[in-house]
Amino acid sequence: MHDERRRIEERVQRAHDQRIKPAIYAATVPFEVEAWQAPGEPVSFEEAAAARYTPFAMDTPWGPPWGTTWFRMRGRVPAEWAGRRVEAVIDLGFIGDWPGNQAEALVHLADGRPLKAVNPLNQYVPIANPANGGEEIDYLVEAASNPDILKDNFSKITPMGDKLTAGSAPLYTFQRADLAVLDEEVFHLDLDLQVLRELMVHLAEHEPRRHEILHALDRAMDALDLDDVSGSAAAVREVLAPVLAKPANASAHTISGVGHAHIDSAWLWPIRETKRKTSRTFSNVTALADEYDDFIFACSQAQQYEWVRDNYPHVWARIQDSVKKGQWAPVGGMWVEADGNLPGGEAIARQLIHGKRFFIEHFGVETKGVWLPDSFGYTAAYPQLAKLAGNDWFLTQKISWNQTNKFPHHTFWWEGIDGTRIFTHFPPVDTYNARFSGEEMDRAVRNYNEKGGGTRSLAPFGWGDGGGGPTREIMERARRLADLEGSPKVVVEHPDEFFAKAREEYPDAPVWVGELYLELHRATYTSQARTKQGNRRSEHKLREAELWATTAALHAPGYSYPYEKLDRLWKTVLLHQFHDILPGSSIAWVHREAEAEYARVAEELEALTAEAVAALGAGDTRVFNTSPFDRSEVVRTGDQTLAYVEVPANGSAPPAGAEPGQPVRVSGRVLDNGLVRVEVAEDGTLSSVLDLRAGREVLGDKGNLLRLHTDLPNYWDAWDIDKHYNNRYTDLLEPTSVEVVSEDPLLGAIRVTRSFGKGSTITQTITLRAGSPRIDFETEIDWHEAEKILKAAFPVDVRAAHSSAEIQFGHIQRPTHTNTSWEAARFEVSGHRWVHVGEPGYGVAVLNDSTYGHDVSRTVREDGGTTTTVRLSLVRAPRIPDPEADQGTHRFTYSLLPGASIEDTVAEGYSLNLPLRVADAAGAPEPVVSVDGEGVTVEAVKLADDGSGDVVVRLYESGGGRARGVLRTGFPLAGAQVTDLLERPLEDETAEVADGGVAVSLRPFQVLTLRLRRG
Repeated sequence: MHDERRRIEERVQRAHDQRIKPAIYAATVPFEVEAWQAPGEPVSFEEAAAARYTPFAMDTPWGPPWGTTWFRMRGRVPAEWAGRRVEAVIDLGFIGDWPGNQAEALVHLADGRPLKAVNPLNQYVPIANPANGGEEIDYLVEAASNPDILKDNFSKITPMGDKLTAGSAPLYTFQRADLAVLDEEVFHLDLDLQVLRELMVHLAEHEPRRHEILHALDRAMDALDLDDVSGSAAAVREVLAPVLAKPANASAHTISGVGHAHIDSAWLWPIRETKRKTSRTFSNVTALADEYDDFIFACSQAQQYEWVRDNYPHVWARIQDSVKKGQWAPVGGMWVEADGNLPGGEAIARQLIHGKRFFIEHFGVETKGVWLPDSFGYTAAYPQLAKLAGNDWFLTQKISWNQTNKFPHHTFWWEGIDGTRIFTHFPPVDTYNARFSGEEMDRAVRNYNEKGGGTRSLAPFGWGDGGGGPTREIMERARRLADLEGSPKVVVEHPDEFFAKAREEYPDAPVWVGELYLELHRATYTSQARTKQGNRRSEHKLREAELWATTAALHAPGYSYPYEKLDRLWKTVLLHQFHDILPGSSIAWVHREAEAEYARVAEELEALTAEAVAALGAGDTRVFNTSPFDRSEVVRTGDQTLAYVEVPANGSAPPAGAEPGQPVRVSGRVLDNGLVRVEVAEDGTLSSVLDLRAGREVLGDKGNLLRLHTDLPNYWDAWDIDKHYNNRYTDLLEPTSVEVVSEDPLLGAIRVTRSFGKGSTITQTITLRAGSPRIDFETEIDWHEAEKILKAAFPVDVRAAHSSAEIQFGHIQRPTHTNTSWEAARFEVSGHRWVHVGEPGYGVAVLNDSTYGHDVSRTVREDGGTTTTVRLSLVRAPRIPDPEADQGTHRFTYSLLPGASIEDTVAEGYSLNLPLRVADAAGAPEPVVSVDGEGVTVEAVKLADDGSGDVVVRLYESGGGRARGVLRTGFPLAGAQVTDLLERPLEDETAEVADGGVAVSLRPFQVLTLRLRRG
């Protein structure tokens, strides 16, 4: 047989594109259209309905950046269309095929009910089937003219990321607003051809099935009347029916499809636009559910449901109905799809608590899995926290973006830092926006690493990132691929069903231990430093407010615990942990608003804490310690004098009566407190840090060396640091001034000021306090650089085989060598309050109060010693998508802690991030809780969410070993229960109360939640 593949393939392509697709709509009549431009921010339907509209013609430009235009569309269904499927077809002037970041619209009926959205890949609104001839149609269409930030594929700087800089020129040209008859036979022929063509071209050339489809397509084109596509469509489909009916191979891979519409809670659009995106997408999804009984849609992010509930009650009611029918599956059980590395431990717990509770309360559904397809790597604390929230499975997708190493598993058991394992799946289709294309189906099978062990994988399908969701075209593809020779089998089902089947067939799946590190997007640990600082400050202020509110509730008559305020503030912080807000990868508008929100949260939390402390009664000045560790340190009292105080964990004390030991001595550029001796060089770096307790020099080279690197990644500016950043840099070694600014016996300080780059300045106050070996670098930067990153280096004289970095409820160890490509790829990593490096018998820590990114390396010196260098990433200057990212003033503190064990480091990390509070209070109430025994660390103290008055305490083992202790209470204790994160009793866990306390025994990094009943 002659090879005629090229002729046939080109024949089919042209006939499909130029004849069949244009024939999907058999007849059209235009709407009569009027328009009204809403001033400023979006308005309600009621306000839009009452506005004055003016005539609007097709091919007319409309829509300023971030604007809202309302269109009134009126029309009449022609009488001769009776009995046929009639639809409204609207093209706002769509660009490309991505619905996420351009013109979108929500179509309302005249009474205000949202009907359905339109976007580039979903332009129709069903009217009737069969339609009644002569039916009057009256729509109000809310159209958003969001700018296309992706227009230049992230290659050009744009001012469009903020309404303050975007201008007012119209962005779009309206193309079409018609009533149209859908030719259903041609519609289905279009899908038949697409599925078969795509299957064919991804089959190997030697496969008989490929040639069978090829020649069937050729015969089908013979049956097509090019002058009457509609009339011949049925005959063409008859020719194709036999090849579409052939069943899949018995051993074919099974793909469990679930509808999905990944909606970033903010990214290339602000939060206010996400609220509208949810209404559009969810309207589409519920409309599709009405059309396809076998459709199932999985949707995470309780925050988005709440927005719809509060702003779109009709859409909310449709969601509730779809959940009852089993077509809508709440998943994920988190408030938002948060970043996977940066939120604190308690914050991730609250993400799970608030998310799961929302779905239980509003739908009677307890979600069973964590759904995080798009976050930029995942902390090794997740398996334990997920299980403690009642989850059985974990899903992610993003690791497929790895720059260097291909992740070896798709279905596996993920083991966290405490030993907890959770069944995890990583879809081999390599997208969470699948559409069941031939390419995707082929990729899913080729990629699947568990061949021979498992036979199934998951594919979330539907347009996403900016929403859109599944379409009828994708559902039709799924139906055709349900049992088709040459293709994997597709079944649309609930994610819980997939995970149950996958676990049943593959219980001995391989195990991955530790973090799921994404070998890409490493700059998300540093970009938009003020956003990250706002998160860190908020997390600690929330801890503080809850602790002292609990103290006041227990000891201050008449004080009312602020449940609702704390709940609202937690949800604000949780929202801003979304994986494109906290990582710093959103447009300027998002981060401008985030900084303002964090300031408001801080103000409210300060007021709540002050109110709780004041409720304890007026009296003498006292110092309050929110840290879970006893503290002895220097503090400034109300009159701004210095005092050395000893304050118990979670308690308070008067600012007097303690002695720090030796005073601080300042001599030239030398600070000495009898514990450490710090020498500042003429260039402003540290030339020596002598640990007087251990009798050893801490540094192996210049300490606190500030290095300015050129930072232009290959792509994704705000997201990425590429390895070549390290090849070009400038060391900042020419200070403007080095001067002593404090010689107080309790606090010595030297200030170093530098100017550099494009008008940037950095002022650092190097501080040593009496009684503490910790050296603080209080930093203020006026930053005006572009495409740069600033790092602070501490080369220490220890031979460290690994570094330890704090993560949620513990820490993770990473090798300092680069023996393999896996270690080499971790050239920038994340951590929370500290990084520790050490050798047997001696360690050094670098602490911080708001940074997350760092790197650790080691070199062998000529003298044979080893220098291990810890470098903090302080600030970046990406220009896409926010051209002014990080510009302006930054204030933060980082510290060097010589001679530190892990226990010392944990305690000082809390101390740096939870400054002592000085306030007037009458008495000294006992700390709500205290712990006898080392390694048991209190993370949260609060009243139970159910209003019972019970006290909830979250503990964890912080050193990486086993810990035993007794939790004692500052109130009469009547009983204790071990609970899950949602404060529900765990049947197989007991808590014994003896001698007024609760005995606690923890395995390494174990998290334990106790519910304490008051006597």
